[in-house]
Amino acid sequence: MKNQACIELRDLEVTTQIGTYDANDTVPDKHILDLTLQISSKSVLIAEDRMALVFDYDPLVAEISRLAHECRYETQEWLITRIVKACAVYVEVESLQISLRKFPIHNGSGSLGVRVSVNADTLAGMR
Repeated sequence: MKNQACIELRDLEVTTQIGTYDANDTVPDKHILDLTLQISSKSVLIAEDRMALVFDYDPLVAEISRLAHECRYETQEWLITRIVKACAVYVEVESLQISLRKFPIHNGSGSLGVRVSVNADTLAGMR
């Protein structure tokens, strides 16, 4: 079995504006992002405690925040697509899973989300 490693970002509240709503619609107050990046285990099983040996996720988190604030989005899917493209910049990312959910959806409850898994070929095509 091949060694596998991932970076997991969970329950990140993304400040953004998504969707168009009528006066009687429930407007979600939160958008939550989950992101799992498959990377080489060589970036986790390291010989010494040095940042230069690991995947530095801080710039990616900053870019996600920037994208979320950049404009009003009509769809969750477009923001997800832009985040996937931001992940593709990093050759260390071999594949990924991403989901974005919003809540509440109706009567102060429920969540609605979009999830996609992106393989190495798709990421290569975005690079």
